[in-house]
Amino acid sequence: MITKTGFLTLLLMWLAATFPLLAQQSSVRGQLQGSNGEAVAFANVALFTAADSSLYKAGASDDAGIFDMNGLGAGHYYLKVVGLGFGEFQQPGIRLAEGQRLDLGVLTLTAKDINLAETTVTASRVMVEIKPDRTVFNVEGTINSAGSDAITLLRKAPSVTVDNNDNISVLGRSGVLLYVDGKRLPLTGDDLTNYLQNLPAEQIDRIEIITNPGARYEAEGNAGIIDIRLKKDKNLGANGSVNTTHSMGRHHRSNLSSSANYRNKRLNAFGTGGLGDGAGFNEMKFLSYLNGMEQSEINNHRNDWDFLNYRVGADFFLTDKHTIGMLVGGGSNKRLNYSFNRITLAQENTPASIDSILVANTTANNLRHQQTYNLNYRFDNRNGRSLNMDFDYGHYQNDSKRYQPNRYFDASEENVLTEIINSFDTPTDIDIYTFQVDYEDKLWGGTLGAGSKLSRVISDNTFLFFDEINETPLLNARRSNLFKYDEKVYAGYVNYARALNTKWKFSAGLRAEQTDARGDLQAFLPELEEPPVLFNYLSWFPSAGLTWDVAPKHTLALNGGRRINRPDYNVLNPFNNQISQLSYEKGNPYLRPEIVNNLELGYTLAYRYNLKIAYSRTTDQITRLIAPDKEDPRAGFITWANLADQTVWSLNVSAPVQILKWWNAYFNASASHLDNQADYGNGAVVDVQAFTYSIYQQHTFDMPFGLKGEISGYYSGPGVWGGVFLYESNWSLNLGLQRKFLRERLTVRLSADDIFYETGWDGYSNFDGLLSYGSGRWDSRRVGISLGYRFGNDNVKSRKRSTGIEAEAGRVKD
Repeated sequence: MITKTGFLTLLLMWLAATFPLLAQQSSVRGQLQGSNGEAVAFANVALFTAADSSLYKAGASDDAGIFDMNGLGAGHYYLKVVGLGFGEFQQPGIRLAEGQRLDLGVLTLTAKDINLAETTVTASRVMVEIKPDRTVFNVEGTINSAGSDAITLLRKAPSVTVDNNDNISVLGRSGVLLYVDGKRLPLTGDDLTNYLQNLPAEQIDRIEIITNPGARYEAEGNAGIIDIRLKKDKNLGANGSVNTTHSMGRHHRSNLSSSANYRNKRLNAFGTGGLGDGAGFNEMKFLSYLNGMEQSEINNHRNDWDFLNYRVGADFFLTDKHTIGMLVGGGSNKRLNYSFNRITLAQENTPASIDSILVANTTANNLRHQQTYNLNYRFDNRNGRSLNMDFDYGHYQNDSKRYQPNRYFDASEENVLTEIINSFDTPTDIDIYTFQVDYEDKLWGGTLGAGSKLSRVISDNTFLFFDEINETPLLNARRSNLFKYDEKVYAGYVNYARALNTKWKFSAGLRAEQTDARGDLQAFLPELEEPPVLFNYLSWFPSAGLTWDVAPKHTLALNGGRRINRPDYNVLNPFNNQISQLSYEKGNPYLRPEIVNNLELGYTLAYRYNLKIAYSRTTDQITRLIAPDKEDPRAGFITWANLADQTVWSLNVSAPVQILKWWNAYFNASASHLDNQADYGNGAVVDVQAFTYSIYQQHTFDMPFGLKGEISGYYSGPGVWGGVFLYESNWSLNLGLQRKFLRERLTVRLSADDIFYETGWDGYSNFDGLLSYGSGRWDSRRVGISLGYRFGNDNVKSRKRSTGIEAEAGRVKD
């Protein structure tokens, strides 16, 4: 375990070790112009070694078309340039002596038509890319991702917000659907949080944020889709990497991951694996007023965990047009949770006179296993016609056991007044079956797409509640139940896109989904039996988009669509999940699916500066509410309910800026206005309006001795979580340092996250007679070190990446 003093010592030793590695470094500069003498701004520039055509250095031109590559070694090279609207340019025969500063002068590029809606040109990947249908957050573009996990990366992603309960929203809208490598992740609630916390950043290549998906995507997810793409290697031959990270806050976290692949003209075999352990904490405080009582609550959690995950697969290239692939993935996670819950009870008019104190110390053992299988067939004639078929099966098994003694003390907290001991056994098994087929072909000068998807989700949930008497657990039949949820969705879609002329392009699609779902509650007492929860409905989901190239470097895009968010098994089960004797969670079997209509207008300047204005209106919005218990005047509970409607206006602006030759920055700012409305009768009214905003920025510096530094952070203004919880502002500042060795095969990263420890939250809710103030923080302030080594034949690219600078279509599948 590395202490903070030891970490600083390691940092100083490492910095000192880089000084002897210095040598006189060379540089190449030049200016890019079009045939009419105009500057070619933001073009990708790459320098390759002449001997083996391997990529040696990559960069980009600035606003004036000037590029400057520093830190080069002596040798023979050639230069490639790709700019949007221009053909590829090559400059051969570059010879650099040690310490030479070579000026290539003006390089003239030839204009060429490029379909912007289908093409993204990349060399050295920037941290954030704005594509026509999605925003891409390149994890490898940020240094201080070292030692973090998927949930932490989502907090940093543009337009994404993660609240104190790890609920994810995009552009102020909740109901996000999570994908991994194009496959829907069926987990929700704590299961989803645990999965994301156990997915190391080192295994993630990029995060794609699709706010308004087209008809090809399933309609689930009001706020759109977040697709986490894991790392893959497309090089020919045998290649791989090994990464290890260690970070330290109040508790340690460590992980080790590796990947390997072998690829030739007929086969691509690949595999990844990871393991790790760590600990974390979450501390919360609440001050609540209900029914004339004041309650002061402390709710602290500590989690200790270890995990293991793996993915193994192969693609067989039967011919140039036919490919069959298979993939097996799995993992396990063991988590031990210690919770301390203390509630001080007093009358509101005499808060200093304590009536009693409830202390509940809960110990929970959670064990999660998952196994996924995929079989894929793809036909591509390389001329616009393709057929893709996927068969998927996933099994998720969660076992959870909790032990919870509830002890009431007197005001001195020395004498036990009463003691109630409960234990819980709550296993869950989820099986998921899907079949999907997608077809594309050229038609009438455009592209026609059509497909179908069949899916079934079966969730078996057991909730056993025990009263412990004389150290013997006895099943409480009144508080226990079995809940089985079976959901089948049959979907089909058609989509068409084409260019009307050189300036206008459009796309339109229609998706239909038939939902057939049943939730069966089996109580242990006949009088508690309830009728099954039944859903059977057909929904239509139109989508459309229009793109206008107003002028060179100026593009407008208008997109709209309709989406749905169905309630899942976690929020439908009506039985109580007890946090303590005075606090519990309760599902709502009468939840209706929520429907949202989205409209977005985007503007892009110079292919890199982006502005997006969005409007959404949701009916029957599913939201999380905190309410008083009707039977016990001291108790409160968390439940889910449908709001009448929710309206969100949002604005997002992103801009990469080259401040100096050695200083690049990225800025992302978003703002939204939210209006929640609902009336549940008897004075239980939701009437909440909130304006919130957030600013994220990252600065990257090319430093001496081959070092690269990074400063990043965000500021989030006040806003609202769920339906009624209004929170105050919070912010974070992170530092990172990186250096590469051994011809850039070995990467060393140092990071320091939330150095001022301001990521916590505080706020209040006022609903149905319960006024509650709360605050909390978690293990966000950390320092970390990461080591990564690449091995293999990384100079030989596959057919799709033969030049090192690529123009690739933004397809759903890699």
